[in-house]
This record gives sequence, C-alpha cells and structure tokens, in this order.
Amino acid sequence: MSPDTVAGIDGRVPDGATEITTGQVNRVWYIGGREPYVLKHYSDPARAANEAAALALLTHHRAPGPRLLDADVKGQPAWTAQSAVQAQPVPADQFLDDLAGPLAAVHAIGGTHFGRLAGATRHPTWRAYLHDRLNLYTTTAPDLATVAAALRRDLDRVNLDIEPRLLHHDLQPGHLVRTTGGLRFLLDWELAAFGDPISDRARLAVRLRLPSPQALPAHRVTPADRQRLDLYWCLHLLADAALATDPAVRAHALSSLLAHPDRAL
Repeated sequence: MSPDTVAGIDGRVPDGATEITTGQVNRVWYIGGREPYVLKHYSDPARAANEAAALALLTHHRAPGPRLLDADVKGQPAWTAQSAVQAQPVPADQFLDDLAGPLAAVHAIGGTHFGRLAGATRHPTWRAYLHDRLNLYTTTAPDLATVAAALRRDLDRVNLDIEPRLLHHDLQPGHLVRTTGGLRFLLDWELAAFGDPISDRARLAVRLRLPSPQALPAHRVTPADRQRLDLYWCLHLLADAALATDPAVRAHALSSLLAHPDRAL
C-alpha cells in the first residue's frame, strides 16, 4: 500500500465502506478502491492493542496474516487498519490439513515474555500467566472455584520449562482463509499470546467441540506433551464456562468439564 493511502487512514469509516461484521462485538468494514484495506473498531481497547501488536509482529516476520497498516488503540473507539486479504474461509473438511503450515510459521516466532502481547500484564513464566488466568476465571465465576482449584494443583505438577512462542489462541473455522493462489492466512489476532504452542492445539479442540484433545489428528508428542495438552484443554473449557458470552458455549464447556473428571491429572 502506498504511503499516501496509509497516511489517509484515520480510523473513520469512509463513504462506500462495506460492513463485514459477523455477530461480533467489534465492527469491521471492507474499504475498497485501488488499495483496499480492512478497518476494525473494538469495544475493548486492550484487545485492539493486542491485535495491533500481533499484526505488527506478523508483518515484521512476514508471517501468514494481515499486515498492520495503522492503528489507534487509545482512540474512541480504538481501531486498527489491516491489509485486505482477498481469500475465502477454508472448508471445514480441509481446515486441519490447511492449518498445519501457517500454524508452524506462527509458532516459530519467539517472544520475550509470557502472556498477551500488549494491553495486559506480562509474566516471567508460562505457569504464572496460567495462574493469572485461573484467578480471572474464579473471580468472574466463583461457582467454578472447585474446578479451578483442581486445575491449579494439576498445573503445579506439570513441567512447563518452555520458551515463549507466538500463539493465535483463537483457532477456529473461519479464521483460516485461502487465496485463489493457494496461500493460507490466519485472521483475528485479538487473543494472541506468547506461550506454549500446545495450548493452541488444545484451544482448537475446544472450538471444534471434540470429546477430547486426543481426537485431533495425531502428531509426534511425548507423554509430557499429552499431559500438557489435556491440562490446557481443561483450562480452555474453564475459560469458556466462566467468560463466554454465548450461553450455549458456556453450557457446553461446563458439561464437557463435568463429563471428564479424569481429565484432571
């Protein structure tokens, strides 16, 4: 995109923009023309800051995601402008196969801390970040404190000596798209974090509503990897049970946790 076009982006919705929001709390527009882009307004400035940081990192590493063109994470509303990706969602029956390459490229990007990229506390260890998340879940949903306490004990028994890697942390059908030329891109980086790549796999199992994270296609893992995978799966279910805005998502997550008490290590 030319410097003149980027300089003309100010977060306001220009005439002729097409809204492409699909049931989200944010609003998203496609701005056409000679140099099209996507404008996104956020209800939560912290998520705007996090997505802007993730897109900047992806842009720097030439990773499979949109490029960040401009942003104002303190504006009213907070916004980002992203390169328009001319692509279609990958069909569900091809999703897992098409995801492998882009996700490997993302997980190759290292970080300097654990947790969200921006707009939140940075943590010295992955374990500290996960304990912080558990604190949030129990504060939001005190009725889940017993489940959270069991997961705390499990968390303290698992070896988490890992290096921080970039996680998408919201993998689901619709967030992976494919261009007519066959390129794959991952969209929607609001929840990106630095942490354990296996957590992305567990998050995907939850989003696909699988009965177990082991139901995902096999990949080479150690017993310790499988232990972490199960723990993260439970943590992501607990997150949905505590924080999801959709009552059906909350109910499914809670029933999955209660149906598999053996998932607590």
